[in-house]
Amino acid sequence: MSEPPVRHDTRAMTTRRRMADPLTREPRIVIVGSGFAGYHAARALARLVHGAAQVSLVSSTDYFLYLPLLPEVATAILDPRRVTVPLAATLPGVSCVLSEVSGVDVEQRRIAMRTPEGRAVEFGYDRLVIAVGSVNRLLPIPGVPRIAHGFRGIPEALYLRDHVTRQIELAELAEDPTERAARCTFVVVGAGYTGTELAAQGPLFTAALVRARPALHDQPIRWLLLDTASRVLPGLDPRLGRTADQVLRRRGVEIGVRTSITEATDDAVRLTNGQLVPTRSLIWCVGVRPDPLVDDIGLPTRQGRLVVDEYLTVPGHPELFACGDAAAVPDPARPGELAAMTAQHAQRQGRLAARNVAATLGRGTRAPYRHRDLGFAVDLGGTQAAANPVGIPLSGPLAKVVSRGYHLAAIPANRLRIAIDWALDAVLPRQCVQLGLVRSGAVPLDSAAPELPITPASHGTS
Repeated sequence: MSEPPVRHDTRAMTTRRRMADPLTREPRIVIVGSGFAGYHAARALARLVHGAAQVSLVSSTDYFLYLPLLPEVATAILDPRRVTVPLAATLPGVSCVLSEVSGVDVEQRRIAMRTPEGRAVEFGYDRLVIAVGSVNRLLPIPGVPRIAHGFRGIPEALYLRDHVTRQIELAELAEDPTERAARCTFVVVGAGYTGTELAAQGPLFTAALVRARPALHDQPIRWLLLDTASRVLPGLDPRLGRTADQVLRRRGVEIGVRTSITEATDDAVRLTNGQLVPTRSLIWCVGVRPDPLVDDIGLPTRQGRLVVDEYLTVPGHPELFACGDAAAVPDPARPGELAAMTAQHAQRQGRLAARNVAATLGRGTRAPYRHRDLGFAVDLGGTQAAANPVGIPLSGPLAKVVSRGYHLAAIPANRLRIAIDWALDAVLPRQCVQLGLVRSGAVPLDSAAPELPITPASHGTS
């Protein structure tokens, strides 16, 4: 009997040929950064180029941080895991690389990385999406880099939660009235989204801490919100700013407009009006700047952000794209201006970058950046919020429902867990304890050259 004919797996042979021959391998798309822009770019690309390219996401963390809910982590409403979305579990078809990018060689099309254990690695790419986001931004004010606490990530939120708790606990033990008052005073610099939400949530948190400490029942707990602008939320509709201002003042927050600080020491800050405020807590929400990697690439920048065209492509480098806070994206609604550094823009730009990268591989057609303002929502804690969905101004409980509904719709995971935490917070006392997970030295503020413009710290929750 003759032997049966050999059956060849043509798909496996094709795959082996692609791996052996670099001229026929699948293109490699690398995305740097797992913030709003990078995460949504990776998610869209996995769908658009499925089977036609390799998609890799390089990030120093294994999660996407849903930044708008970070104040609720700092004030013991949400467990920190609720606002972190695991990359590997929610990005099927994407290779997630846990490393920090230290350099980009645009001529050789390679990136240099360092793993969490310090090992240097290089990675080649055919298409590169820069979505590294932003970092804390400082003014050249004596003492601020050493004294102030930033508010850009999970470590900072956990540290701040412990720090505020610790100050209240130590104030209860303090015999010196001056020391006690300083420990019960909290200064927030920057009245953008982050600073305003934190200053609004803060008094509710400290009230919960004080409730179990009879020695502090007659002790004033001061929260100060400072900004050089003429009003709260200067970048938003004035109606939202007025609502926030009213809620803050009802909670006893002292608002200092056209005011900042000139010096910070271990036990006080001096304001620009000359007033000395004893405090052990300086929370820095002044602004953000693009990640330093943007400057290191060596390509043209504008306001510290990588210059791109309306297709999010870097001029002269059709294989290189940038989006989010790292990119100077022209704002079609404001000729000559750049799109704001908000989550709203970053998320949309990430998806558009994915579409335009896919178009270079023959999958679909590219499109310019366009956006329609859907409004903003600012969560003010308790039952209060300010929102203007599609231009309709809302405040109070109705705005709160809109705000929380938006967050549950926008976050890619953990919706049920977040809803349960919110429900428990409404009926049970907060768990106000120090966990001691993050020490001060683990959350340093970055410093920056003063010539770059300040961008209000924001997350654009719409």
